[in-house]
Amino acid sequence: MFKTADMLNIFQKYRGDAIVVPGRGGRHWINISQKPKLDVPLGDPAMGGHCAFAFGLAMALPHRKVVLFDSEGDLQMSLGVLMSVAEQKPANFYHFMLDNECYATTGGQPVPNAKNVQYDLIAKGSGYPRAFAFDELDAFAKALPDILEQKGPVFVAMKVVPEVENEAIGQRKRWMTRTRTQAINDLRQELRIA
Repeated sequence: MFKTADMLNIFQKYRGDAIVVPGRGGRHWINISQKPKLDVPLGDPAMGGHCAFAFGLAMALPHRKVVLFDSEGDLQMSLGVLMSVAEQKPANFYHFMLDNECYATTGGQPVPNAKNVQYDLIAKGSGYPRAFAFDELDAFAKALPDILEQKGPVFVAMKVVPEVENEAIGQRKRWMTRTRTQAINDLRQELRIA
């Protein structure tokens, strides 16, 4: 297992001009990203919807690389989206999934069958042509440049250290600096979309 922030710092080096939906990595990504106008943080209330949103962006903007940092808890809430992504085959979609084996934002309850699920195999079985799994940061860092050069859709499962939050959501320090509407408007302006 490795820390989400460490992984995101490595990813930042290879990001290029990709649109990033930071999902569960958002609270770290906000301090790492060097191109915030190409980031679309949705925050915690979007649980289960990050993949569908990022998939929609990839379909709408086929000339731009779209990178999602999903979580296993999110994905378990909407597994059917994997089949939709695989069927449509967006060549610009890179689906990274953070697997901390628990629902960290709601107190650390374990996700079903936490230690036994092989999400890369689920993605592959759903029709993703390329799927990978990492539990060591060095192996991830070595493979990342090649992964980002492959034609999507690509799925990458990563075992990350749980960062459990026990404070009530309304009392937590807010990490988002823009509303969802502002983030989308910033992206549209950056891409010159009317």
